[in-house]
Amino acid sequence: MLNWSWVERGIESFVMVAAGGSSNERWRRCVALAVTALAGLALAVALVVSSRSGCLTLPWCREKRRHPLTRKEWNNFSRDGKLRGGGMKFLEKVRSGGVDPSIRAEVWPFLLGVYDMNSSGAERNAIREQRRKEYEKLRRRCHQSADEDDKSSSTDETESSDSQSSTGEPTMANPAAEDFATWQRIIRLDAIRSDAEWIPYSPRQAAVPEAEALRLASAVGLTDYGDMEPCRIYHAARLVAVLEAYALHDPEIGYCQGMSDLLSPILAVMEVDDEAFWCFVGFMKRARHNFRLDQAGIQRQLQVVSKLIKLRDADLYQHLEKLQAEDCAFAYRMVLVALRRELTFEQTLCLWEVMWADQAAVRAGYRRRTRSAPPTDDLLLYAIAACVLQRRKAIMERFNSVAEIQKEFNNIAGQLDIWKLLDDAQDMVAALHDKIE
Repeated sequence: MLNWSWVERGIESFVMVAAGGSSNERWRRCVALAVTALAGLALAVALVVSSRSGCLTLPWCREKRRHPLTRKEWNNFSRDGKLRGGGMKFLEKVRSGGVDPSIRAEVWPFLLGVYDMNSSGAERNAIREQRRKEYEKLRRRCHQSADEDDKSSSTDETESSDSQSSTGEPTMANPAAEDFATWQRIIRLDAIRSDAEWIPYSPRQAAVPEAEALRLASAVGLTDYGDMEPCRIYHAARLVAVLEAYALHDPEIGYCQGMSDLLSPILAVMEVDDEAFWCFVGFMKRARHNFRLDQAGIQRQLQVVSKLIKLRDADLYQHLEKLQAEDCAFAYRMVLVALRRELTFEQTLCLWEVMWADQAAVRAGYRRRTRSAPPTDDLLLYAIAACVLQRRKAIMERFNSVAEIQKEFNNIAGQLDIWKLLDDAQDMVAALHDKIE
């Protein structure tokens, strides 16, 4: 950051000399103009120096500005309907700056594995049509399962003869009707409770007509929406439709609270339900382990966060040990819903798409280049560890119990600088990747 002391001293000296040298009012106005000009010049210098260092260190510009993937760059990365070079440069760009909001709906299916990086336009059209039919089939099964809930126990068992999906991949047997009914009740409760933070980021959905919102709510059996605005009814109905379909798609996991937090931002970006569904499926390929009943997936990730803190800051780790917090259980929610409740809506989208780009790069076999951080499947965990390390001083000096630490992290929503967090996370990836993975 620029040292302002020399500027202040220069202005002060100039004012004293000039003001003392004449009593003429015109001269005083000239002095005032000169001082103003000098101050403006100093501010301009500060802006240039700070921006060249990558951050405008001003009160109204808290976060480092990044250059996301733009429409022009996105078009340049593709030729004849295929991504150039297997999409490696495209992924590098997203990993460094995220995606411009105007093209997220086009880019996210690549990041989430819905489309292969080497697919052609014709292949993607065929995949899109096939996946649409699969989603419609799942929605029909949702209606059938709901109907079966009203039947006697002798007819509760669903047929398991349909063991092949339309893609030829094996699927699990349908869940019992009582399981689906339980998931359905929880899904509808969570859908109604979903926040409205997405509204400014999806103007077309925000302006949905009331008749359309009520039609969709009726189609999925959503009735307890009270006096909610039409756009929120519409969003809640979409949550119900996609989450019910996912529960049947992955009956081992079904539905657990927290999954709606992961889906809501995807629905805000992807305006077509079947496309949103398959993006969610791509996200859940890794996140599904967070919702296992044995919690093995969550525990593994918390162990990684703990190990990162231990390797990065031994003193902080020892303090956590004294408080019996070295297992990082206070970060449970951060892992469960991928920092969704600790970040603003836009920050969440930025983190997730950078995280997805890392995972896509791993799938594509991308490796470390020069001194940059290699891609990792666990960028989220590095970001969570970075979040803890950024609060080192408070933890070391102020907190004397696990409860105090938990309270701190339950109340940090909106206080994080997402790009600083990602910088710190990627620094840790570069330094510790080989010791963790």
